[in-house]
Amino acid sequence: MKDLLKKLQNDFPAITFVASTKFYWSPQDQAVYYDKSKNNDTATWALIHELCHGILGHKTYKTDFELLKLEVSAWDSAKELANNYKITIDEDHIQDCLDTYRDWLHARSKCPTCGEHGIQGTDSKYECINCHTVWKVSSERFCRPYRRLGDWK
Repeated sequence: MKDLLKKLQNDFPAITFVASTKFYWSPQDQAVYYDKSKNNDTATWALIHELCHGILGHKTYKTDFELLKLEVSAWDSAKELANNYKITIDEDHIQDCLDTYRDWLHARSKCPTCGEHGIQGTDSKYECINCHTVWKVSSERFCRPYRRLGDWK
């Protein structure tokens, strides 16, 4: 991965690459953070994927579905960019990664009262289209999808 990292740093000088313990894109820092201890295909694919968030100008999102769309577009772009470096990203890996977001969105949107799925009204509030229960979810992407009942209309 060291050779690829050097090529990416050279090809994308406006983006900073920072050694870390995990892979992510920081729009505030204009930086790709990468796990320096990883050196396998999935690490290479993650590095390219996070870079594509930066190339595409991904900054923020307002809804869970919008986050999923950003992830899909970053993976689509990553597949194209990887080809430039003679790398093929495994489609099953991409779908597994996207499934984590789909599963997260599915759990957050499930009504705690009746079990049907609701519609996200704001970044942290959902309303059931079946029983009209309103619930709040955490703004954190990487935590268990707790759903708290209440009237936040």
